[in-house]
Amino acid sequence: MKNITIIGAGPVGSLAAIYFAQHGHTVQIIERRPDMRKTRISAGRSINLALSDRGWRGIAGAGIVQDIANIAIPMRGRMMHSIESKQTYQQYGTDAQAIYSVSRGGINMELMDCAERHESISIRFNMRCVHVDLENATAIFEDNDTHERLTISSDCIIGADGAYSAVRGAMQMTDRFNYEQHYIEHGYKELTIPALPDGGFALDKHSLHIWPRSSYMLIALPNMDGSFTCTLFFPFEGNLSFASLQTDDDIMAFFQEQFPDAVPLMPTLLHDFRHNPTSSLMTVRCFPWSYKNKVLLIGDSAHAIVPFFGQGMNCGFEDCYVLNSLLGQYSEENWGEMFAEFGKIRKPNGDAILQLALENFIEMRDKVGDAEFLLRKKIEGIAQEMQPTRFRSRYSMVSFSHIPYAETITIAQEQDVLVDTIMALPTIQDMLGTEELRSLISTTMAVLPERFGDYSSPL
Repeated sequence: MKNITIIGAGPVGSLAAIYFAQHGHTVQIIERRPDMRKTRISAGRSINLALSDRGWRGIAGAGIVQDIANIAIPMRGRMMHSIESKQTYQQYGTDAQAIYSVSRGGINMELMDCAERHESISIRFNMRCVHVDLENATAIFEDNDTHERLTISSDCIIGADGAYSAVRGAMQMTDRFNYEQHYIEHGYKELTIPALPDGGFALDKHSLHIWPRSSYMLIALPNMDGSFTCTLFFPFEGNLSFASLQTDDDIMAFFQEQFPDAVPLMPTLLHDFRHNPTSSLMTVRCFPWSYKNKVLLIGDSAHAIVPFFGQGMNCGFEDCYVLNSLLGQYSEENWGEMFAEFGKIRKPNGDAILQLALENFIEMRDKVGDAEFLLRKKIEGIAQEMQPTRFRSRYSMVSFSHIPYAETITIAQEQDVLVDTIMALPTIQDMLGTEELRSLISTTMAVLPERFGDYSSPL
């Protein structure tokens, strides 16, 4: 059995530790932050997470579904809020399909608790990684308070330390390591809709709420305590941007004009806007993800993406699931081959979900209120209803299936050609709601191969 050091006690690092422990390995997790279960972590940087089928599969493989289900709220569709305060509901799929809102801190704490149930897993907090020796699987950590340094040697190191990974930083110094990062022009700021005085929800608790405004948007996801965590995705610079909102009057005038139905629900708006940090969003591509049999990158360390498809954590949990399956196939002497195979499987999918997430951002902010877009979504919905084994929307494939992300792009492009032909019909608007349209859609999609099985909810 191996002695493994996982750098990063976030959701992905904690889940990976559980899988390694289940295979009999000893795991120590080293985390830069204090233990959030004992120390209040400053708020204002938490985009709530949306747990979908890929993530649930990773959780199920570790045997902890119920632990996470207890802190998750199902969201069965999008609730669109127009600038006129009109609400329009778009169901994600069938009645059985939902994504689940979880607080970042809540799921992280639960996963750490689940990890520590294993006697072979230990977690050390408040230790910042300052050096990684790839060849010897050795890392040096510095205590954030005392500044004392600790050297830890192990059989292998797993880098689960996020988009700014220290482990990846060490790998960047090796020969033929490819690395690319990109900051998008938008940042984000966390805001809050508190629970009602009776503890109830001020908005529909089973929806992901979106206020799309072309070049920017506000979203809100429910929390267990009745509140909503809101996130404003907004340009850093420009006529309407974080830089342009300087005074209290600027801030309130902007929100009252653009999000009039949200403002009455946000009594701490000015305080939150003033005091919560404005955080950046970046993507990371790199390869290879491993160094010999000594080091492996997983999660955001290997493939950081923007949060607009709600797949960052889900993709990381899928990493853990795939890694677990490989652990059952390779002997301990062949972990170098196993790590290489893991990268070969997951790299194309990491690149694909990065692309899909950027595309979904454009869709969420620009298109969801557009009449033509909504018509297209209706056609896709009918196609999925009438030909469920042949047609799935992009969203359905990403959120409600385990189809590899890369394959999803290929399938979606094939389906787009057929939807385009229907959208091009000059009488398409007149055909809405008719059996003629339903028959046409069903016939058109019948040329696609049967490649989707029956959907089964993960819960």
